[in-house]
Amino acid sequence: MAKEQTRGTFAPAPGAAPPARMILAQSALETRMLLRNGEQLLLTVIIPTLLLVVFSSADIVDTGDGERVDFLAPGVLALAVLSTAFTGQAIATGFERRYGVLKLLGSTPLPRWGLMVAKTACVILVEILQVTLLVVIALALGWSPHGNPAWVVLLLVLGTAAFSGLGLLMAGTLRAEATLAAANLVFILLLLGGGVIVPLDKFPSGVEHTLALLPISALSDGLRDVLRDGSGLPLGDVAILAVWSVLGLGAAARFFRWE
Repeated sequence: MAKEQTRGTFAPAPGAAPPARMILAQSALETRMLLRNGEQLLLTVIIPTLLLVVFSSADIVDTGDGERVDFLAPGVLALAVLSTAFTGQAIATGFERRYGVLKLLGSTPLPRWGLMVAKTACVILVEILQVTLLVVIALALGWSPHGNPAWVVLLLVLGTAAFSGLGLLMAGTLRAEATLAAANLVFILLLLGGGVIVPLDKFPSGVEHTLALLPISALSDGLRDVLRDGSGLPLGDVAILAVWSVLGLGAAARFFRWE
């Protein structure tokens, strides 16, 4: 009679890796794929950088009193969050869903919540790189930031949550081609009407109050209050971002389709 195999005879032992290791590996893969995508780099890095440099150097838009870069830098930071957490993530996830990548990943030992965590980690890592680059450029252009860095981090986190929820909701409910068109259109509209480059007080009063409720407007104004004016935590903007975060993430969790 053959001897019974003892535990540990074969190495490595078959089975799934720990969730933390799977999430880390998927996060690294997501980040490498994003950084290799020229269109994504244009959207997330080059466009915000060009807008910051061009509009800070030339008197194209009336940004009110003070240095132009002091107004533009917070808005461009908000735009960077929008480009990565919403537009880039919506487009990438939408095409992954169309080509069956999400379905295949759903059949692996990586849990679906782990995939969402990995995508979120990728977004956060790219945003850190974006913010670092934009801050260095803004400082070189003469930017003088003020305020509590903790409030800046809180606003950026809430903005990321709000835009991620909306991006995943779009990617999980629309066809990939529709997601591509809609995400780019929303990006342009929010760039023009979200207080990023053009101050909201340049719009008619009724329109201004409506635009102020958008997440990009709340993030831009909140960052501007802290970094330009040195104010405390802008509770109104925080509340708007928190509401968008709950609504967006809740709707994405409810309606997201993996196939």
